[in-house]
Amino acid sequence: MKYLTRKGYVGSIEYSSEDNLLYGKVLGIRGLISYEGETGKSLEEDFKEAVDMYLADCEEAGKTPEKPYKGSFNVRVSSTLHRKAALLAIEAKTSLNNFVAEAIKSRVSKEVA
Repeated sequence: MKYLTRKGYVGSIEYSSEDNLLYGKVLGIRGLISYEGETGKSLEEDFKEAVDMYLADCEEAGKTPEKPYKGSFNVRVSSTLHRKAALLAIEAKTSLNNFVAEAIKSRVSKEVA
């Protein structure tokens, strides 16, 4: 899947065959920023406008805009997996956080390659 990007925000690209329309939303934030277009170019233009409007609205209201993908998230795993990962981290003389970050980095680099 390809994504749209602007000013650190990432947007999805979806297609509705019922409406013959491209649409999407900004990913990685709790708020809803959506956009649409009949062509790829019009979708991208609406995405850029939606991000810019969101940032302008936040500035006008004196609010800090949400930042996507802040680098911190909670992960729920089984207690068995938690224990195994914690013990491997100890053996590697690293923190569990670093162990998990390296595991994710390893997997992501395989997907991107």
